[in-house]
Amino acid sequence: MKELLAEDIISAVEKLCIDSNYDLGPDIMASFQKALKEERSPLGQEVLERLIENANIAHDERVPMCQDTGMAVIFVELGQDLHVVGGGLTEAINEGVRRGYDKGYLRKSVVKDPFERVNTGDNTPAVIHYDIVPGDSLHLVVAPKGFGSENMGGLKMCKPSEGLEGAMQFVVDTVDRAGGNPCPPIIVGVGVGGTMEKATFLAKKSLLREVGNHNPEERLAKIEEELLERVNRLGIGPQGFGGVTTALAVNLEVYPTHIAGMPVAVNIGCHATRHKEITLQGRES
Repeated sequence: MKELLAEDIISAVEKLCIDSNYDLGPDIMASFQKALKEERSPLGQEVLERLIENANIAHDERVPMCQDTGMAVIFVELGQDLHVVGGGLTEAINEGVRRGYDKGYLRKSVVKDPFERVNTGDNTPAVIHYDIVPGDSLHLVVAPKGFGSENMGGLKMCKPSEGLEGAMQFVVDTVDRAGGNPCPPIIVGVGVGGTMEKATFLAKKSLLREVGNHNPEERLAKIEEELLERVNRLGIGPQGFGGVTTALAVNLEVYPTHIAGMPVAVNIGCHATRHKEITLQGRES
């Protein structure tokens, strides 16, 4: 059994919160450049140039790339042979979020109660997803999620008879309804199968995949490619001003499901689909 200090987790989460809001991933930056070459709309090209400039300013001047610095979504892979000492894991993660959003001058966007709407003042609590895995290390992914894009997602409990085409049409319709609201070019996360909550989790987690990395199953990769083509034919374009670059990627994940259902979830990531990760190694106790 190896040990990991809670304070080390706090420090890691603090840094990840700041870095994820300041530094857009190299995969997205590369996809902007690729889209700039392929975009036929002059206004769409100008928007892409502005997005690239904005991301570079955020990186160089160490400021948030967007005023909506998101609700902190944390994906945790906890090794089953690792023991967190000096505090609880959930408490450490939330303290890291608290410190990161304060130190990084990141907007605090979380309200304590969805009806009374009183701000917690420190962007906690985070939304934390735990996965217990073999080993003695802790892998953390911090993914701040802005609600301009989060609000545009959707869930449909499709009938099995609707089949693949029904699922694909729901994805396209969801993006079409979203229009320019989620700040395109977007990344479209799609989860199909499991139960209602499993499908939405798959859709959210799929946004962590690097742009250009398809599902390893060839059949599903082809569906991703077709969906991306259909979404980009909508003509929404960068920031909703028209063009052929509505989405940078469509990421599809599936899971076994019940004979009577086919849950389909869509989670949209804006052009600033942010996430940073780290693996912390345990020490001998």
